[in-house]
Amino acid sequence: QVQLVESGGGLVQAGGSLRLSCAASGSIFGTSRMGWYRQAPGQQRELVATISSRGITNYADFVKGRFTISRDNAKNTAYLQMNSLKPEDTAVYYCKSDRRELGYPNDYWGQGTQVTVSS
Repeated sequence: QVQLVESGGGLVQAGGSLRLSCAASGSIFGTSRMGWYRQAPGQQRELVATISSRGITNYADFVKGRFTISRDNAKNTAYLQMNSLKPEDTAVYYCKSDRRELGYPNDYWGQGTQVTVSS
C-alpha cells in the first residue's frame, strides 16, 4: 500500500509561484511513475504533468513552459514547481503514483491540496 501526502498549496496572486510536494510512503517510489492532476469546481480531473521512474516528463499543453515536475528518489518525494500562475490554474491538485509500466494495475492518490490564484 502506498500513501501519498501533498503539501504546498495556498493562495497566490496571478503571476506568482508555488511549489507543491508529494511525499510517498513505502519502498516502491523509485520504480513508480508520479503524476500531478487537478480538478476545478464542476470540472473533470485533468492531467497536469507526469514523470517516469527514469525521469521522463510529460506536460499538458496548458502548463508547458510554466510548470516543472521533478522527483527526489532519496526523499520519496515528487514536486510540481508552478510559475506564472493564472486564475484558471485554481483547482485542487492531486498527486498520483502508479507502476503500470511494470504491469501493476493499481493507482494511488493523495488527498489533494488547494491552489487558489487571485486576479
